[in-house]
Amino acid sequence: MHRFVPVAVLLTIGSCLAWSGGRAVSVHAQEVAADGLAGELGEERTIRITESELARLIGPRALSRAFRVAARRAGPGVVTVLSYGQGSSPSSGKRDSNDPLDDIPMPQIPGMPKPDESEDDEANPGEDDRDENGNEESDDEESDDDGPIVPDENLGPAPPTQSPDDPDAVLTGLGSGVIVDPTGLIITNQHVVRGASKVVVQMSDETEYSAVKIEGDTDSDIAILRIESSEPLPAVEVGNSDLLDIGDWVLAIGSPFKLDATVSAGIISAKDRKLKRVKRGQMLQTDAAINPGNSGGPLIDLDGKVVAINTAIASRNGGNQGIGFAIPINQAIWLARELDQHGKVRRAAMGIRLAELNPKVAEKFDLEPGLGVLAYQVIADSAAEKAGIRNYDVIMEFAGQRTRKMVDLQEVVERTPIGSTQTVKIFRDGKELEVQIVLAPLEDVTAEIDSEP
Repeated sequence: MHRFVPVAVLLTIGSCLAWSGGRAVSVHAQEVAADGLAGELGEERTIRITESELARLIGPRALSRAFRVAARRAGPGVVTVLSYGQGSSPSSGKRDSNDPLDDIPMPQIPGMPKPDESEDDEANPGEDDRDENGNEESDDEESDDDGPIVPDENLGPAPPTQSPDDPDAVLTGLGSGVIVDPTGLIITNQHVVRGASKVVVQMSDETEYSAVKIEGDTDSDIAILRIESSEPLPAVEVGNSDLLDIGDWVLAIGSPFKLDATVSAGIISAKDRKLKRVKRGQMLQTDAAINPGNSGGPLIDLDGKVVAINTAIASRNGGNQGIGFAIPINQAIWLARELDQHGKVRRAAMGIRLAELNPKVAEKFDLEPGLGVLAYQVIADSAAEKAGIRNYDVIMEFAGQRTRKMVDLQEVVERTPIGSTQTVKIFRDGKELEVQIVLAPLEDVTAEIDSEP
């Protein structure tokens, strides 16, 4: 027996299913078509459904269906990454910094946070308590009676310990990756492939390819691989991480403990997290299960689109404890393009030491909290000084974008082309002013750059 739906309901099942009260059922029929409830993918039409069919679309079954649909769409584009011949641990958490501003002394302003102090520590408790492999140390000793159960690292099928075409190359790392372009562009984590003499990519059907190009960026922990195939590869559609909000459902796909194509579900737990080992960029926090081997794999939304790259966990036993971190895909895609096209990440800079204008700092300068970002030290001869920006100016906008947080300003500046001229709105002595700045490379903020429009 067919029925009309008597009430208005809105569900999320990959895309939205909109029910019109008392009249009929209007479906954006994407994977609903798999059960014969609608027409071709993407077709919008009005249909009649039975009560049993309706039951499959409402409540827990609907969510389960959404998970299945998303996993099916993304699964073929998720790969296992095997690294051979790495000379040292890829996850030490220690890095040499090439930031030219690191050695510049900073003025001591009462109540002013130093850039290396933290806010990071509060967001990531225990970040400093790590062993030489980058794992958090615990004061509690494990015991057979009541200690945490550490997962068996030999759960999955063992990959070859030596490269098939290079017997001297020993397997030293295993992670995940995601194909984002059918021509063979793969995004993974830098710590998965760093220092490898050879990298092998294993597809979901166990087909293997040797990476012909490996490029990475330590500061962001993003790396790209290139593989060659005579046929287009199954790329995962790229989503928009800027649209994510806390509470959104996501799935993590990867090869934890060598168990390839493992899917786990969770939500976005928090945004704008900072990790010391990921020097540049903000992270998404999720409670989707992420374990060793997930690094570099995708975090996807219910449309099966990749929205982040799984990167790190906070754990006291080496396994998932509900706190994972992922790099937003909008950031990762920009980094991947830079690495693919230029072999490095070209970052622009103004040459300013910044500080958050939080209530404590704002009170000392008689400013409104959240007005912008405080420029508390302008580097001599830098692009900022040449533009007329002074110490203690408040940067309100950059290139037309509102900037209230340091990290937001940093991200928008570094992604802007070096040598381009941009408008910066500042607040000084009770007035709003606009200045024009020619951006310099991060490696040398005092460099003379020819202006580009």
